[in-house]
Amino acid sequence: MSSRTGQTGRLHACLLTVLAGAAILLNCNGASAQNNTAKPIESPSPFGTIEPQKTQPFLPDLAFAAFQRGFYGTALREALKRLDGNGNDAAAMTLVGQLYHDGLGVRRDASVAAKWYRLGSDHGNREAMFALGLMQLQAEGVPEDRNAAKALFEQAAAQSHAGALYNLGILATELQDGGPDFARAAALFEKAAELGDPDAMYALGTLYREGSGVPQDAAKSTQWLARAAWLDHLPAMVDYAIALFNGAGIAKNETTAARLFLKAAHRNNPIAQNRMARLLASGHGAPRNIVEAMKWHLLARAAGLPDEWLDSQLTNLTTAEQAAVEAAVRAYVGR
Repeated sequence: MSSRTGQTGRLHACLLTVLAGAAILLNCNGASAQNNTAKPIESPSPFGTIEPQKTQPFLPDLAFAAFQRGFYGTALREALKRLDGNGNDAAAMTLVGQLYHDGLGVRRDASVAAKWYRLGSDHGNREAMFALGLMQLQAEGVPEDRNAAKALFEQAAAQSHAGALYNLGILATELQDGGPDFARAAALFEKAAELGDPDAMYALGTLYREGSGVPQDAAKSTQWLARAAWLDHLPAMVDYAIALFNGAGIAKNETTAARLFLKAAHRNNPIAQNRMARLLASGHGAPRNIVEAMKWHLLARAAGLPDEWLDSQLTNLTTAEQAAVEAAVRAYVGR
């Protein structure tokens, strides 16, 4: 945070300590405009990454019931009891793998988890295939083996596993012989999206916006972003709000955009905090509120998203407004 002279410098110095402890979840960069007009808001176009997803083995008995209720020691005992009765119980193997992977009821042990996931995978459980694939991709408990991980994702995808389809799409976007295959990625994302995967919806919306692997289509892009946003996907929420504000592929609606930005800002998304600060400072989509605007600006800037125009507004605050901003930030960080 840059230092300034006078009263504004005092405010910055006080807030430096407060903001050092702020829980900022994302560090995305975005371009800042130089005036307060309702000009188009640029999207940084973040793209999906391979993220672990918890397996949910289907165990319609005491083991699954105990797992769902948080009685993990009981879940382990019941799963092992099932295996004593049926050595081919793939769902029970997968549950034991998850308990060891997440350290639930037992000491966390990735290598033991991988062994159980492999057993479940060998017995045809799609959740075990997916979980083991992620572990091989990330060298967690097993040596890194991207080809083996991809093969496991393909096996799980053949059983309509949305996470496996999504991660195969991500792999298709990586550099390889002949370059990224965005057309294949789009096809995989669409299959996963139709199965309800919000990450895939967001990725597909991004491809339609950029025209990568599919024809550029603002309306389709916004439709997929909206579906993911209403499933509480944070980056999609921000990009959908940007589309609404700009009227990209959908009727322009600054008020709804502001509401979405505010929701995402409260979840510590610095892009949303920056956009909300601009809207509140200029009175677009929400009533002008310079104190709230500067609160969101300082939070976004502490997360690495500067904005020269908002900085200029900060220097024009009165002593009373500076004190109010400092109090607002302290209250937010200490919530």
